[in-house]
Parts: sequence; C-alpha cells; structure tokens
Amino acid sequence: MTHRFTHPDAIRTRFSEAMSAMYRAEVPLYGDLLSIVAEVNAEILATRPDLAAEMAGELDRLDVERHGAIRLGTAAELHMMRRAFAVMGMYPVGYYDLSVAGVPVHSTAFRPVDDDALNANPFRVFTSLLRLDLIEDEGLRAEAEAILSTRRIFTDEAIRLIEKDAAEGGLDDADADRFVAELLETFRWHGDARVDATTYHRLHDAHRLIADVVSFRGPHINHLTPRTLDIDAAQRAMQARGIDAKAVIEGPPPRAVPILLRQTSFKAIEEDVTFPGDQPGQHTARFGEIEQRGAALTPKGRALYDRLLATARGEQGSQGASYAERLATAFTAFPDTIEELREQGLAWFRYDLTDAGQRLVGSGVRPAGDIDAWVAAGHVRAVPIVYEDFLPVSAAGIFQSNLGGTEQRSYAASAARAAFEDAMGDAVQDELALYADMEARSIMTVREALRGVAAA
Repeated sequence: MTHRFTHPDAIRTRFSEAMSAMYRAEVPLYGDLLSIVAEVNAEILATRPDLAAEMAGELDRLDVERHGAIRLGTAAELHMMRRAFAVMGMYPVGYYDLSVAGVPVHSTAFRPVDDDALNANPFRVFTSLLRLDLIEDEGLRAEAEAILSTRRIFTDEAIRLIEKDAAEGGLDDADADRFVAELLETFRWHGDARVDATTYHRLHDAHRLIADVVSFRGPHINHLTPRTLDIDAAQRAMQARGIDAKAVIEGPPPRAVPILLRQTSFKAIEEDVTFPGDQPGQHTARFGEIEQRGAALTPKGRALYDRLLATARGEQGSQGASYAERLATAFTAFPDTIEELREQGLAWFRYDLTDAGQRLVGSGVRPAGDIDAWVAAGHVRAVPIVYEDFLPVSAAGIFQSNLGGTEQRSYAASAARAAFEDAMGDAVQDELALYADMEARSIMTVREALRGVAAA
C-alpha cells in the first residue's frame, strides 16, 4: 500500500466512531452503557495497578473497543458486506451455526486479525445470514425470498468505492471519508417497513428474527457493545440506574483470571414503525450490550470449558441451586491462576521480556533453558492473549433473550458452513490457528532476543 492511501486501520476507526455516534443518537440508553463502562473501567484500573500494568499494551484500545451485530437476508448481501469490511481491514473469523439453539441464522465475525491491527482498533461485527431454508411454511419462505430479492442495502456510492478500493488497492483520505458516510447508511435504522402489517405478523409468527431481517430496508445495527473490565460491577450499575438488564450474565462465572467472553445486556426496546398506508405498529429488535473479555483458550481449554458448561446446564433444578450457583460450582474444576492455565496448556499466552530480561540482553549473557525456564527466572512475562471472538452458546443466548426469550425451537443441527462460505465468497479463518500463531510468534521473538546475545 502506498502512502497516498488511508490505512484500513484508520478507516475502521472512523467507521466505528461514526457508528457509535449514530447508535447513541438512535438508542440513548447506549450512551448510558458507555458512561457505566467508563466509570467501572476507571475504578478497576485505579484499584488494580497489577492489571493496569498487565494491560499496558491494550489500554489505548480499551476505550474505543466495540463490537456490533447485523443480520443479513441474502447471499448477495453477505458477499458485498464481506468486501465492504475488507476495505477496513476486517476479515471473517469463525463459523457459528446458531440454528442448533433455535435461531435461524449462521454467522461469522468480521474483525482485524493481526496484533497491530487489533491494538489499533479491535472493532468487530458479528454478521449473521438468515437461513431461509429453515422457514417451515413453503409459501412464506418463497414470499420472504421474493421480498428480500428486491431490496438494496448499499448505496450506489458505497458500491463504487468498494469497487475502487479493490481495483486500486486502497482509498485516499477523501474517498475514505465518503466510504464511511455511505456505508453508515446501510446500518442506519429505518422505521418504515417494506411489508404490510399482515405479512409482518406472519413472518413474526414464524420467528421474530425473520420478521426483523425481511421487513425493513436494511440490516440496521441491532447493538453495539463496549468492553468492561468488571461485568458484574457493570451489571449492578445498570440495575441501579433502573435499566432493564438481563438476569443472567452469559458465559463463564466470575473468576480471578477471566476466560473467553461474558456478556450482559438490556432487553430490546419497543420501537414505533410504520407499515405501508401509514399504518402504525411496533417492532422489537435493538438492544444494548456490555462484554468482558478474558483469555483465549486452547482446544484443551475449550473442551474443558464446554464440559463444565454442559454440567451446569444439565443440573437444572439440582437441590434448588440457581444457574449462577451451579455454574460457579462446576467451574471450580477450571484452574484459575495464570501459572496453572499456562502449565496445563489451557490458554494461549503472549510472551515478552521483563525489565530483568532486557537487562540480560544488554549484558550479553545467554540464559540457560528455554521459554519455561525464562518465565520461572523472571526474564520473560506470560500474559494471556485476549479472546477476540464469540461463543456460540453466548451468541444464541443474547439473540434469544433479546427477541423475547420465549422461542425454544431446536432446529436440526446442520452446519451449512460450505454454503455460507460460498455465499460470502471467502473462507472463514480458524480463530484457534490465529491465537496459536500469535503465541508462536511471541515465543520466537523472545528466543531471538535472548539466544541472540550469545553471538554478540
């Protein structure tokens, strides 16, 4: 990329900031979430100097960190959305089949993938594609397909700029600003429905999410999620302000060393909509969410996590214990110190030199052993790699709870990943491979620094 092009990281930051401002104007409670998160994070960092030191390389990204979510209706929409995100250095990572939880979509997360890009701005968009094949009523399925085939969710100018970026290898500053403004229109809320009230209710009866995707002009952003360092404190603050927060935080229980992802939210708001003929109505789709991110787990760690989560869920009603109590009990079997997580190979870590290690490099003395010995000797620091992705169970839980929480359908498990990737025009990247590569590259850098002194 030549200097005349605006870096994708900068375009991504401009877009995420514009999206946040737009959503704050559309959903004022989102502004309340931002203030809660800012207060909680400031208090945690002030009282936990150890955490502030550990997060030294991430503090700049903490305040700007967001993830959003959209729902698309057609393969063509997903294909163009993939190209739009590529302009901003965001690529599909992970495949999520939410149909097993009764939600008729499958999804991926578009996000940055390398260390520098993640630290610049880790903006992510959880992007779902409606599974029309899961609409049981054949007539309604055909009607929904016909309705979606006639809508255009991107402006002509957005498409032109996406094409220009692909052809020329980037966008200059003026084009980057135009691209952000034009793409924002795709995510904007439009309360005028494209279907009549009768059709809307038929779609709604099939599944609320189907009505949300099919009935409107575009894939309005349905939530933006800031990152907190203490989601339990944030949950209490939401409730103290009278915000209708979820009763249960999705994900693992509170821990000394957070793992994976915990999420909470306020329930979807009822919004006025207008059907053709100026007929008034209401629609429920958009909500506010807060997340806390922890360590990315290795395959061994994920297997243990899944087993313990299944144990907690499978003991419903056991001795009158609540779900939170059952979850906490089950997860006592999951090691909760940095040392145990690393020694048992349960989490991914990033390694770098401590001050003592830097002094060793300067002395020209080659240390004995390898990475484990260097960590034990205090020459190398092991810091958990932040989990940048999503949990299928958590994602489904957030979808269901904010669609009213009453749907308990269980579609047959049919991971249509190949069809999803074909529609998107690209393969999803394996998140575990990305974390493994991050850890391996950090070890290689440390090895080169410490072993290289022998030749000096």
